[in-house]
Amino acid sequence: MTAPPGPELSRLAESYGVATSYQPSPDRTVAASATAVTLALGALGVDAGDPAAALAARERELRERLLPPTVVCWGGSPPAFVADLPQGTRLRIATEQGETRSAADQLPPGVHRLTATAPDGRTADAHLIVAPPRLPSPPGRSYGLLVQLYSLLSHRSWGMGDLGDLAELTSWAGRALGAGFVQVNPLHAAVPGAPTDPSPYRPSSRRFPDPVHLRIEDIPEYVQVADPDRLRALRERAERLREAVLDKGALIDRDAVWELKRDALELVREVPLGPGRRAAYADYLAEGGEALEDHATWCALAEVHGSDWSRWPAGLRDPRSAETASARGELMDRVDFHSRLAWLTESQLGAAQRVAREAGMPVGVVHDLAVGVHPEGADAWAQQAYFAAGMSVGAPPDAFNARGQDWGLPPWRPDRLAESGYAPYRQLLRALFRYAGALRIDHVMGLFRLWWVPQGRPPTEGTYVRYDAEAMLAVLVLEASRAGAVVIGEDLGTVEPGVREVLRERGVLGTSVLWFERDWEGDGRPLPPERWRADCLATATTHDLPPTASRLTGEHVELRDSLGLLTRPLDEERAEASADAGEWLELLARLGLLHGTGGGADPSSEEAQIQAVHRFLLNTPARMVGIWLPDTVGDRRPQNLPGTWDQYPNWRLPIADGEGRVVTLEDLAASPRLHALVEVLRVP
Repeated sequence: MTAPPGPELSRLAESYGVATSYQPSPDRTVAASATAVTLALGALGVDAGDPAAALAARERELRERLLPPTVVCWGGSPPAFVADLPQGTRLRIATEQGETRSAADQLPPGVHRLTATAPDGRTADAHLIVAPPRLPSPPGRSYGLLVQLYSLLSHRSWGMGDLGDLAELTSWAGRALGAGFVQVNPLHAAVPGAPTDPSPYRPSSRRFPDPVHLRIEDIPEYVQVADPDRLRALRERAERLREAVLDKGALIDRDAVWELKRDALELVREVPLGPGRRAAYADYLAEGGEALEDHATWCALAEVHGSDWSRWPAGLRDPRSAETASARGELMDRVDFHSRLAWLTESQLGAAQRVAREAGMPVGVVHDLAVGVHPEGADAWAQQAYFAAGMSVGAPPDAFNARGQDWGLPPWRPDRLAESGYAPYRQLLRALFRYAGALRIDHVMGLFRLWWVPQGRPPTEGTYVRYDAEAMLAVLVLEASRAGAVVIGEDLGTVEPGVREVLRERGVLGTSVLWFERDWEGDGRPLPPERWRADCLATATTHDLPPTASRLTGEHVELRDSLGLLTRPLDEERAEASADAGEWLELLARLGLLHGTGGGADPSSEEAQIQAVHRFLLNTPARMVGIWLPDTVGDRRPQNLPGTWDQYPNWRLPIADGEGRVVTLEDLAASPRLHALVEVLRVP
């Protein structure tokens, strides 16, 4: 066991938001090691070799500082920080709108520039975030579908679900099913390679989408391609890819799909843009600015030097170097190609949201924001100054994972975010809200703190680093309000006390999954529907959990046993899973919810039980209720099985029925089982 930090190192760490202990459970506190604390401080630019000297310098800095780099004002009311300034301090505010205001004025929403001048002549500048008091609420109660887009193939897609399929799904679900939203997995740009990391939660960039999701035929220039024979050959290969998945049991091969689409996009790009399209593209380039140029430059350089930028020639590792500027000039044609792909993809994303709203969906498409980015990818290269070098995001040891977790994602530096007025975070949210009716934030607790794991060390030797949650939430509320979008926080698992309350106060919905909703402070039994929270998205399962059919039958235990993932004897795991499902079925029966409709007339049938689970969700006060799309056809396989890599085909499975037969989008629309389940949620 490594030694805990001493008192001076502890005080130094506290002043920078670095934790010296954590609580895996309310009754247990674990000290962080002095090494972990020192390394975390080092990643924040603090030399803790002499803690006493560093502490003295830090305390002097805080005493002399008039303002922190970023301050927050809710609802335009006078900022609370004014009370901490020396009496007689003059304040001047330059707003986003180009006006000059005083602190006594009603301030418009935005990120403004604040200047303070103290009576002794000291001055300070700060970013002033003015945000509405809370987020917009969902427009009424609604239900929707949850789907991993790649898993939903149609007879038009090229071997994996695409944005054409998303638009088709939203139009059908809104018009024919009365659904209020469709939630998808992160569609962020992936790190190219062979093979590409299939996880949508380790992207190259969160700021730009992945063109692998494009529906090629929906690009206006497609019909004018000069070499239709070559395009036809690519489509024939795509048909074989699709047929292999639909009819021959093949896994979704993202790399093969991208190879075909990239070749097709090269052909499409040769078609000149018409005047209107060219003007729209020019506007996109201007709006994207440096962020888009950086992303496209990284993509172009990766084609030449590989996707791991840490292995590039030294000069190219710096996005602002003369060597990078020169290379960008030499590769301008490829930079333009990748800029064009981002534009086309965002255009189709926007079209999917418009289709959803035109279909009557009050929310539309719910996009998913991954918690971080791949260390080798475009964002990590372009935004190096904002990432903590030598650190990775993860989770501490707890009752479910004694070894902790290392997710391999570099964390943002809270100090650099604050110094910039949270510019990278604002730009990220603004980009996503352009085409999102709502945003799900993975691991929303990361707005408050993240577990930093020093590179080369196990997750057990990490520590929490705190972020300015008020500023992070203010930016979120500001940008979501501007877009009129809903925000859903994924707050499953261990959550720091008070976090859910703060999120609820600001209008961020939580995530409630049936199997986890028990009376943990009482008898531990399933929580009755009237005791569920209202401000949440309620679901039966998620992409990281077994489908409902598998949970009810206990098949998820057999799967984990076959892969060697159980930590206890199989009989114990079976008994616990059976008891868990049994308690829920008992409650469903007691509430009179366990009766079949449609093909599930037998109350003991699996289909009737799945319907009962969703009747239960409808009986909760949850503002949003989600159906995991594979549940509508009895799929038994999780899309992702945490703790596995090669042992299980994570992120590569198409939706299938209970017998393992692949179900297409067209099949779903005609499925009696799906319609019977949907009717459960359409009952007033």
